[in-house]
Parts: sequence; structure tokens; C-alpha cells
Amino acid sequence: MTQTAPAKINLTLEVLGRRPDGYHELRMVMQSVSLCDTVTVTLGEPGGDIVLTTDSPLLPTDEKNLAFRAAKLFFDVLTLPPAGVTIHIAKRIPVTAGLAGGSTDAAAVLRALNELTGAHLPPERLAALSLPLGADVPFCVLGGTRLACGVGEVLTALSPLPPCAILLCTPDIPSPTGQVFARYDAAVPAVHPDTPAMLDAIAARNLERIASLLGNDLEPVVSAQHPEIASIQTVMRAHRALGTAMSGSGSSVFGIFRDRRSAEEALTVLKRQYANTFVTEAL
Repeated sequence: MTQTAPAKINLTLEVLGRRPDGYHELRMVMQSVSLCDTVTVTLGEPGGDIVLTTDSPLLPTDEKNLAFRAAKLFFDVLTLPPAGVTIHIAKRIPVTAGLAGGSTDAAAVLRALNELTGAHLPPERLAALSLPLGADVPFCVLGGTRLACGVGEVLTALSPLPPCAILLCTPDIPSPTGQVFARYDAAVPAVHPDTPAMLDAIAARNLERIASLLGNDLEPVVSAQHPEIASIQTVMRAHRALGTAMSGSGSSVFGIFRDRRSAEEALTVLKRQYANTFVTEAL
């Protein structure tokens, strides 16, 4: 079974505080976009091994890969007899970029195994069992436009975005999630994005208002070390982006455009310096 594995962006990302377990309490509006990996899963004989291959030299092919771990978790949680699973990932989403590339591959494996084994778990149940793999995986199982709370596992479906073009640009700069949160904790708290206002704008399908409310608490600590973040946003706005923001803990930046032509004009400029630049749309 072949599954598409869409990237995600954060329309808003609020860090509400640190929990006793060391994780951060978050409130985010998350959106699937049409930039996708392709994940093919083949179910083999009982007792076989998990084998993962990929066309990307940047991805591990053992238990360090979330997709590999997703296959093991699926059989463990459902107490099914282990079976051989072959996974192939055709990679298009930039890695370690704030776009949930690893999480969405893991989600694709879970969706495929849910069908191939005949388990047929409801999507919400499949999302719930995926949480040990990472906070973004439950969203990636379900996709669409959703409010995410807790560490990202409490999900509420929202109305889809109005038609628009979304330009993604990923500069080749390091942005390790743990370090970004540590720097955020040490910094003076910034003004949070207005997530309730964003929810109202999405419900009203007001694209200009949605774009004006984009925001990410982690963006200032990343852009302070990497001025490329702000430079990319400047180019996007110069080509009529309605709004721009960083996704996740970075380093990807996205802009929302009313039409594809404007997004492609910005793409032409940014692609000269940043190879991982794509025009996408909301799913």
C-alpha cells in the first residue's frame, strides 16, 4: 500500500509553559500542505523483520527512524503477532525543518498497516496510539486544519482554509528542537500569537485576517541567531505575501499568497539561494 505523507505548517504556535514532566504545554493551529513524501508499506510473512529503505541519504533506516518505530509500535500496541514489514520512503519534505517530515512518514506507516492487517481502527484511535512516537504524529495521522493542545495530542478539527497558495522555503541552517525550546525558556517571554482570533478568522474563512494572525513563539529565538529567517520573509512580503511565519521550531518559513502566480514569483527569487523552496496548497 502506498500512502502520501503531507508536510505540516503551524499557523500559530504558542508555548504556554513547561509541564512537570519536562514537556512544554502548547496551543497551535496546524495545517497539512500538499508537499508530500511517498511511503510504500508491504506486509510480509509472520515473524519477519522490519526493513526500511529510502532514496534520501539523510534518513536513518533503523530504529532511529520514526517510520521504523511506527511499524513496531503498531504490532506491540495491538498485541498482534509480529510480521515482516518492508517500508520505502521517497523523500521530498526537507528533514529537520519544522515540517513534521519524520512524523508524517510514521503516520503513513500506521495508516497503511491499519488497512493491510485488517485492524481498521478509527482514525482517532490510530492517532491516540501514535503519541509515543512524537507530539506531531497524532496530527499527521488525521491531517487537515486542526487546533492542537497539550503537547500536540489534543486535536480539534477546524474548517478548511480558503483557497490560497502557500510558499515554503527551508534554509540550510541548524535548528534542533530541544535547543530552540531551551533558548526560548531562557528568553524574556514574547507576545503570543492570538490563537482565539485565528480560530475566528478560520471559521469566517477570511484569508487576509488568517494571514495577518500568523505567529510562532519560537520564531524570535531562531531568527535572532539566523537572520535568513527574516530575510526570506522580506522577499515573500515583497512579492505580495499576505502573511509569513516560521513553522515549528524551524528552519522552514512559509508565506500565504492569494494566488499562485505571486507565490511563483517569490519562488523564482528564493530558489536562487534556497534549493528547498516549494509552492504548495492547503489540504
